[in-house]
Amino acid sequence: MNPDIQISPMSMADYDEAYALWLVTEGMGLRPSDERQHIARYLQRNPGLSFVARDGDRLVGTVLCGHDGRRGYLQHLAVDRAYRRQGIGRALVAQVLEALRAININKCHLFVIKENTPAVAFWRRIGWHVRDDLVTMSHWTGAFDRAQGDETG
Repeated sequence: MNPDIQISPMSMADYDEAYALWLVTEGMGLRPSDERQHIARYLQRNPGLSFVARDGDRLVGTVLCGHDGRRGYLQHLAVDRAYRRQGIGRALVAQVLEALRAININKCHLFVIKENTPAVAFWRRIGWHVRDDLVTMSHWTGAFDRAQGDETG
C-alpha cells in the first residue's frame, strides 16, 4: 500500500465524504439507515471499529464495523475507483479484524449483494468464505417512516 495512505478511526467528520464515496461505489446498497443520524449512532455504539483511508486530505476508502458481543459485522467497504488494487481494501479489513480481535470478538460476518460478483471475488481472494448453509431473513420493526423509501438493508 502507498505509504501516503493513512488509516484512522472513522468519525462523523468523515461522514459527508464517506457517503459521497458510497454513492458512487458500484454494488453499494444505501438505505435510510445510512443517513447521518443513524451512522452517528452506529459509530457511537461501536467505537474504534470503523475506519477511513486518506491520501492527504482526500478520503479514498471506508469500512464500517460493529458487533453484537459475539460476532462482528463488516459493512460498506469502499475504495475510490482511482485507488483500487493498491491494498487499501485489504488494509481496512485487516484493521477491522485487529480491532475485533482486541475486544475478543472471534468471528466476523459480512453481507454482499449476490449480483455484486466483483465484491464476492474480492472477499474470496482475501480468504473469506461464502456460506451456503444459511439463509438471511429480515423483518421490519417499523422504526423508520416507510415514506423515506424501501429499507431492504
